[in-house]
Amino acid sequence: MTPIVDADHRLPRAALCLAAGLVAAASIPPWGWWPLAIPAVAALTWATDGIDRWTHRFWLGAAFGLGLFVPGLWWMAEFHAIGVALVMLLETAFVAAAVAVAPPRGRLRVVALPAALVLAEAARGAVPFGGLPMAGIALGQVGGPLVGVARLGGHLLLLGVTATAGAALARRHLLAAAVVVLVGVAGHVAPDGGAPVDTIDTAVVQGGGPRGFRGVETDPRRVFDAHLAATGEVRPPVDLVLWPEDVVDIEDRIDRTEEGGTLAALADSLDTTLVAGVVEDVGGTRFTNAAVAWGPDGELLDRYDKRHRVPFGEYVPGRSLIERFADLSVIPRDAIVGRGGNRLDTPAGPLGVVISFEVYFADRARAAARAGGQVLLVPTNAASFTTSQVPTTEVAAARLRAVETGRDLLQAAPTGYGVVIDHRGGIRARTTLSRRQVVHRTVALRDGTTLYTRLGDVPVLLVALLVVAAAWRAKS
Repeated sequence: MTPIVDADHRLPRAALCLAAGLVAAASIPPWGWWPLAIPAVAALTWATDGIDRWTHRFWLGAAFGLGLFVPGLWWMAEFHAIGVALVMLLETAFVAAAVAVAPPRGRLRVVALPAALVLAEAARGAVPFGGLPMAGIALGQVGGPLVGVARLGGHLLLLGVTATAGAALARRHLLAAAVVVLVGVAGHVAPDGGAPVDTIDTAVVQGGGPRGFRGVETDPRRVFDAHLAATGEVRPPVDLVLWPEDVVDIEDRIDRTEEGGTLAALADSLDTTLVAGVVEDVGGTRFTNAAVAWGPDGELLDRYDKRHRVPFGEYVPGRSLIERFADLSVIPRDAIVGRGGNRLDTPAGPLGVVISFEVYFADRARAAARAGGQVLLVPTNAASFTTSQVPTTEVAAARLRAVETGRDLLQAAPTGYGVVIDHRGGIRARTTLSRRQVVHRTVALRDGTTLYTRLGDVPVLLVALLVVAAAWRAKS
């Protein structure tokens, strides 16, 4: 078996990479100590400098990845011990491959490793089963001074600039450090969605209640009633009321049910646009997960059906095969993939919607903004998680989506966090976990675009590919 490192570099470098990964994990929510990402990447850069054998770099990268993803994805341990171990190893493999692919020496080394990490982040955000872009370093940077670069190139550019800062620190590379500063300044002054075209008064509703996988196994009617009761605290006049995902769980189409009639009457009584998360049973084995809008007169206006489903949460890939040797009783139905656009046309304005897990995927928020959504809504349901780890990462992802698109954002969850975020990523209000609560805020509608909304990830990915290729050419 090949040793992890050469005789001159043995376990100390592997231990340093593992420690660096742990430091990087501390930079992301729920800890969120964003400055730690830079020395973490600096340590990774130093530890892998001059290691010519790609297998050795791979194992050093794996040590860093384990340090990052074991704590970063620890919340999964609440559900399936073997599953979480496999996911952690898979996500680690992406980072390990990036470190192996980056050339270990040469004048472009300072940007090659960050570029490779960008490519790895893009890959793990896409495969398998649509990807899992959680626990990424960029999530921790929403509280830092570089976050504005997301308006230029999204979360991938934010990761690349942060990693370049770390590599520049390790190699004492003043030019690379200056580039980081210049890109950071450019992001700060870049177009951010423009001036408001209007404002609306909003209310984010949180019904409250127990948290944790077993704690939320309750009668759906009780969840519905909890949100009805919380909505009693809404203070009119209000233009928009947002309910969370999956707080209306029914066995028929919403317009044929008692719950639908109740929500229509509620919108009418408040003289408001009401958007609520609705799950509809379809034939006993499938379901839809939608955000449905009612107008101030109680008319059902529009709906968006979730397109990016949670694998092994909302559906089971290869169900017919897996159910032969695994108990799938906790996931008895598969969600139907939505087909329409994620814009709701309402009297409150054109609303862009990303539902729950979709908030981790920049393309869903970008699609909403490109479709004309002037504010983003994130109805979500994080009640299954005992700790605050997933709710805090959702807030971080929502902040990134707000910056990338230049849109104010409202998020509602049954037990939290409900948040109101401005178009530059600032948190204007946040609920308390488990508490019944309503948050009122005035938010802006915007129709301007950011550079990222226009161009997406392709330019950043092309530059990253070219940098890695050029670094290898320069090395030779």
